[in-house]
Amino acid sequence: MAERRPARAVPAATVLLVRDAAAGLEVFLVERHRGIRFAGGATAFPGGKVDPGDADATLRAGAAGLADVDAEEAALRVAAVREVFEESGILLARPAGQRNLLPAERALSLARSEREARRAGRVALKELVVREKLQLACDLLVPFAHWITPEFLPRRFDTHFFLAPAPVQQAAHHDGAETVGSRWMPPRTALSEAAAGHRSLMFPTRLNLAKLARHGSVAEALAAARREPVVTVLPRIEKGEHGMLVRIPEEAGYDLAEAPVDELVGAGR
Repeated sequence: MAERRPARAVPAATVLLVRDAAAGLEVFLVERHRGIRFAGGATAFPGGKVDPGDADATLRAGAAGLADVDAEEAALRVAAVREVFEESGILLARPAGQRNLLPAERALSLARSEREARRAGRVALKELVVREKLQLACDLLVPFAHWITPEFLPRRFDTHFFLAPAPVQQAAHHDGAETVGSRWMPPRTALSEAAAGHRSLMFPTRLNLAKLARHGSVAEALAAARREPVVTVLPRIEKGEHGMLVRIPEEAGYDLAEAPVDELVGAGR
């Protein structure tokens, strides 16, 4: 019998949208609809798989921060901006030729119209960018982590996590469809609530929240992300002294290198 080949890991992009608050650094988290096939009911960062339209040459040519990256990386960054817009209403974009991001009222208006159009199946990021004369602010995205779903799982993602400062003037709000709840919170609060059983966090989400929790401000988190290399994490299952374990590279910079294998269920986002 031929050995089963691992499923293809689908390229995906996820964004840790952060802001400074009175209690310190906060990150935007969404609650995914329980009916969604992947990670239904989980608390997660906005994100999803790369769509074919994310590789559009017009989008790349008109975006900031893509001049020195290859086509694959450009599509990932465009997907990151698109997913943040779809799932949070935050639009990381500038009016063409301007330095400042979109003001709150315009971003909110575009988010509302985009969500109505998306429900009707007639929206495309390229059309929005061209019509509104926008420049995607891909230059705000800082690589933070890279996780690939283990090879033995039937549904796999090759997920790049980006860190991005939230526009001060824009308000984040979930879409009410794919995401049914949202909240800004300190990373440690999300971890504490998950430990108490009040929310569900996938393994990569939990570890990246713990990594983010080391920093007290957006500036500190961004500086660390720019300074530290991103090490790809492809979790592996090995037999330990007291049972099966999931292992990740120590050089990836997390607070652990192994955990009970049941913590890996649903990993990949």
